[in-house]
Formats: sequence, C-alpha cells, structure tokens
Amino acid sequence: MSRFFNTAGPVSSEDHYIIDPLHRINFDEIIALIEQKKYFVIHAPRQTGKTSYLLALTRYLNQQGKYKCLYTNIESAQAARENVNEGMREILNSLAADASYYLDDPFFEDNGEQILNKKGALGALKEALSQWCRNNEKPVVLFIDEIDALVGDTLISVLRQLRSNYPKRPGSFPQSIILCGVRDVRDYRIHSDKSKTMVTGGSAFNIKSESLRMGNFTLQEIEGLYKQHTVETGQPFNPDVFPLVMNLTEGQPWLVNALAYEACFKMEEGRERTREITAAMINQAKENLILRRETHLDQLSDKLKEERVRRVIGPILSGSQEAKKIPEDDIDYAVDLGLIKKDRQIRIANRIYQEVIPRTITFSTQLTINQESSWYQKEDGTLDMEKLLSAFQEFFRMNFESWVDGFDYREAGPQLLLQAFLQRIVNGGGRVEREYGLGRQRTDILVIWPYQTSIQYAVIELKLLYGDLETTIRAGVEQTLQYMDTCGATEGYLLIINKTPKVSWQKKIFKKTIPYHNTQVTVFGM
Repeated sequence: MSRFFNTAGPVSSEDHYIIDPLHRINFDEIIALIEQKKYFVIHAPRQTGKTSYLLALTRYLNQQGKYKCLYTNIESAQAARENVNEGMREILNSLAADASYYLDDPFFEDNGEQILNKKGALGALKEALSQWCRNNEKPVVLFIDEIDALVGDTLISVLRQLRSNYPKRPGSFPQSIILCGVRDVRDYRIHSDKSKTMVTGGSAFNIKSESLRMGNFTLQEIEGLYKQHTVETGQPFNPDVFPLVMNLTEGQPWLVNALAYEACFKMEEGRERTREITAAMINQAKENLILRRETHLDQLSDKLKEERVRRVIGPILSGSQEAKKIPEDDIDYAVDLGLIKKDRQIRIANRIYQEVIPRTITFSTQLTINQESSWYQKEDGTLDMEKLLSAFQEFFRMNFESWVDGFDYREAGPQLLLQAFLQRIVNGGGRVEREYGLGRQRTDILVIWPYQTSIQYAVIELKLLYGDLETTIRAGVEQTLQYMDTCGATEGYLLIINKTPKVSWQKKIFKKTIPYHNTQVTVFGM
C-alpha cells in the first residue's frame, strides 16, 4: 500500500508522507539544552506535530548511545482531576508502560506501586525517577507529553516534585526534562478545588530555562510534502496549489495534510492518479472538510464556547478597536490554542479558521433561516445581489433583536447574522470569503458564485454607524471600492448598520446608489 497524508496521531515514515520531525525545531539548540542539563518546555497547538517530534528525538538520542531517553504520555491521568493519589498512580503506570514498550525496561512496572505505597502521592514520582536514574549507567533524558492535561493539585504535585530533585541531576535525577503541551508552563493557571487557591506554573516550575514553540510548515515544506505523493504515485499538483494551500492554512500541519488527503484520497476525481490536483480541487477539499466538521475543526469549534476565548474572538469578528480591554492572558491562551496570531495585529490564525469560526457560531441559525439560492438567481445563472440584500434588509429589521439575543457573540451579532444569511443562500453552489480583524471597524465579504462558464464576484462591506451617517458612507464606499479592486469584483455593496435604539426603523432603512467612474456602490441602511 502506498503512503498517504497523515491526519491522525504521530507520523510514521513507513505509512505517511512526512516532513522530518527533527527539522521542525532548531536541532542544535535542543541538543545544546540537553547537554547543558536544562529543563525546558515545548508547546504548540493541537495536531501540530509535537508528539511526532518527541518520538523522533527519543529515537535519535537512544541510537546515539550517550543518553537513555524515555518518552511518556500522561494524558490518561487527567481523569483523576484533583485526586492526587489516583493521578500519581496513573502517571507511574504510564511510565511503566512506556518504559517497557520503548526501552524494554521493567523498572517502573516492578517498583512503581511499592514506591507509591511507601512514599505517598506527594513523593512517589521524584522517588521513582531518582531510583531509576541511579540504576542506569547513562544519564537519563525524560520527555513528558500532555503535561497540561493534568488538573489542579495533581499538576501542582508533578511540577513541584520535578523541581524539588532538580539539584540531584544527572546522577540521581534526569539530566534533562522536556515538558510538552499546548500551553507554556508559565501560562498555567492551576486552580485547586480543595485548597481554593491558584498557583501559576511559573512558580511551581521555576527551573524552566527555555520555552520553545513548534511552528507551522513553510511554503517549501508544503511543496516538498506534496511532491512526495507525486514521486510515489505519479500524480502531479498544479503549481498554483502550493501558494493556495499556504494562503488557506498558513502552514498549519493538520490542515495542510487534511486538504491533500481529501483531494488525493477521498474526492473521486482526485483518486484518478493520472489527473492533476488543481487549485479548484483544493478549494472543494476545504469546503468538504468544513461541512463535514472534521475532528480537528470540531475541537476548534468547542473552544469557541469558552468565555476567555469569546473575550478575544468576539472583538475580532466585530472589528472592535477595544483591544486594550482584552486580558493579555486570554490573548496568550487563544494563541496557544492556535485560534489566533498576534503578529502585526491580533487576527484569526488562517483563512480556513476565518470561515470555520463564523459558520460554527451561526450553525443553528443557518438551519432555521428559510432562504434558497434559487429565489435570487437571474436567467443567466448569476445572483441578483440587490434583490438578495434587499431581502436581508427586511430580514434584519424583522429578526435582529430576537436572533442576536441568542448569539454567544452578541457584540458581533450584525456581522454574524449577515454571514449566516449569506451562507444559507450561497451553500447552494458558491462560497463566501471573509476579511475581519481587530480595529478594522468593518467586515469585508466576497461572494463567489460560479455560473455557466464564468464566475460572479460581489463585494459586501458591512460597517456599524458611529457618528455622522454621510461620513460613514463616504468612508465605507471608499473601502468597498478598494476591496473590489483587490478582488477583481465588478459589484460592490455597502451595508450600514445603525444600532442606536432610539432611532426608528423608518429612518434606519434606506437604499441609495453611488456612482464612481465606470462602476457603482449600492448602499443599504438598516
């Protein structure tokens, strides 16, 4: 069987097309930290390649023969919650199982329970590691995966036991330890239900020397990954595919693999190995993944329900300028989850997430909107955008107050309601692309609608009314024209939302056309 693009679990060179995991983080830096007897952290969002990296590094170090290296995953101890005794028993069980599997070493299996009974949960881990290190001729290197899955007192106990025996390395404790998870240990806010206290990871594990974040794939790595498929099967990728995938995913590893797997192994036309994989097929693959709510995207959606995530995502969706009101810890949390980036500004992490997030938030709303694309199609197959937006204008007037009250993200209610309405209609054969971000004070939407042998591009700009109406319209028309020029669109529409409660709907509702050279922008007030 030929290899395939991996979307579940660690990569295997026998089964999957891969980017060498050891190249994902600066290799010389990692080796130097281990040689310097450092304890440090590697963190990255889910399904980025952390476990694959740790397993590859474990194999490398053991093959070199200088160290005895053990990888262990302690996620199963999460179920113990605040029960430190049960949590520590499960951690020792994980050490026993992993040492037996990866190293054929029975130490923890033979001694773990006895050490737990003698030393108790608050001392068992450090004692077990101390005895194991003393029984080994080589310095020990330990990788602990999913450390941030632990909860409350169990996590506090693990961090403090590792810290307390730090001075005894390397003879009586691991020479180097890597803690791996979604978040940096300094950002842990560990709440104890029993003691009603909160401890920061930085204080519980103040021996950490470095915090390394695993990044996304580069454009060159995406191209190299995809061309492995071409070498093995002969199936080519159109050159347009690689920059498109980078644009859609910004190199997020799961998304990069999932798009290729969908296009090459699940879509019927892609399974024909003589057929070139095109940009159109990648766009269809993206749509399929979103509509199917794949596990990765579903996990992402689940995070949107968390209050601290709402405090970050809500202002981005609405274009609010109130960045100073977002707690810095919440921003860091959303970055660690992979939901946002904070480079030039705070923004959604990639274009696929830009689509997934509003679709997820408005999913139930879309199902209850009674609209069909056929109602708005002209004889030539194009969408009658003026008719469509006039219908939304009336829909907004009738439903805004009651529907927005049901949104978790109320501050972005007008933007989300528009997107739910459009998505319901455009799902019949086109797609909606979105541009939004903190401080923009607007939402840019591009409706893409294939018809006959051509494609219709229509820009919709949504702005909330602040201050003078005519000033808002002038600024909005200019922004609409700029976005039309960027997208190559020939149709432009500006929606002005007036949320002032004392203004009557009779004054809010209007429609006007503003000509500009050889084109025009139609403005809808509501």
